[in-house]
Amino acid sequence: MVTITEVERRSRAQKAKIKPGDVLLAINGNEIQDVLDYRFYLAEERVLLSLERNGKPYAVTIKKGEYDDIGLGFETALMDRKQACRNKCVFCFIDQLPPGMRDTLYFKDDDARLSFLHGNYITLTNLSDREVERIIRMHISPINISVHTTNPALRVEMMKNKHAGESLRYLYQLAEAGVEIHGQIVLCRGINDGKELDRTLSDLAALYPAVSSVSVVPAGLTKHREGLHPLTMFTPAECAAVIEQVDAVAGPLYEKNGSRLFFCGDEFYLGAGRDLPDEEFYEGYPQLENGVGMITSLRTEFADWQTYDAAPGECRRTVSLATGVAAYPLLCEIAHRMEKAFPGLVVQVYEIKNRFFGESITVAGLLTAGDIIEQLQGQSLGDELLLPAAVLRSEGDLFLDDKTPAEVEATLGCAIRFVENDGAALAAAILGEE
Repeated sequence: MVTITEVERRSRAQKAKIKPGDVLLAINGNEIQDVLDYRFYLAEERVLLSLERNGKPYAVTIKKGEYDDIGLGFETALMDRKQACRNKCVFCFIDQLPPGMRDTLYFKDDDARLSFLHGNYITLTNLSDREVERIIRMHISPINISVHTTNPALRVEMMKNKHAGESLRYLYQLAEAGVEIHGQIVLCRGINDGKELDRTLSDLAALYPAVSSVSVVPAGLTKHREGLHPLTMFTPAECAAVIEQVDAVAGPLYEKNGSRLFFCGDEFYLGAGRDLPDEEFYEGYPQLENGVGMITSLRTEFADWQTYDAAPGECRRTVSLATGVAAYPLLCEIAHRMEKAFPGLVVQVYEIKNRFFGESITVAGLLTAGDIIEQLQGQSLGDELLLPAAVLRSEGDLFLDDKTPAEVEATLGCAIRFVENDGAALAAAILGEE
């Protein structure tokens, strides 16, 4: 049962005289506990809602299109509390946060519902047999799973959870049921690499096509690791070796199935000093949010914009771009091409080193306002400063260190525009277009 907090005006629910504060008990006789139950059982053309008002039960019948909403709102998007992670992974990024940040940053979720709704990765250790059966029955797909290793004993060691090994059975059950799975392997030097990585790649390859993509990414290590498991960065030679190891499995799979299945994160290519693959290699970017193909995607989108949408001409404007170490070379390349195409345009690119988390963290999305201010203060930033939208939380109002965009603008004395990771959007922002 869940409490209704909002009823949209002129909605079917309002016409049925449902009110905020009423409790939704069931739909067509099926108990409602969270958003998955609600969405699944609501997908009918005729729904009988069992409700309660002030302790008294009542029912309404609503006719609608099969997938139409009826206008009810609830306290949270899940209609329930988020499930917290029960693991203590040796590479957990949240454990590497410094003290004093806002409370929400320290919450570790491990919720299958968020995997389906928002693409979050789950470890399977929070699931029960009943929940797996519900996922299969409701055809909830795709599911994103943090695998890391298919060696049960090693998985227990890496995740510091005695159930981490046995929970792998859910991976095989979901695959057998035809649930689409996107996997993730966070690679830790000297732990789940080498022969253990070979084993994991082989085991996951056997689950194709249910397992439809797997990213292999290096563990992110901040400078705040006091008292944590001793982990070290992959050397350039080791980064190259990981790419070759993954390619040795992915290449034959592509020849056999038309899909590589396994993709290394951009950080391995950058760490090895290698050029990133072209767009075709990434097969539609199924692991883009995991940092796989982000640089290639941005470069390709910008090239497409130049080919099809750009109208070169004079542009009297000076603009600054600030980004992390990983994307800096590409943004310099884009800046040069923009200046060449638009006489009068000046594009200044600034590489921001991550001193808050440590300089081994090179992605733009983990830059703080403090580092941006420290490294840009006193610079002539021109008409506008462009920053990656990823530096803000999803609400778009706060940096990781709780400073607001307005505070950064006031300190730097420059207007700021936040740009999504899209080459065409970046080009438009450089030109000052909406």
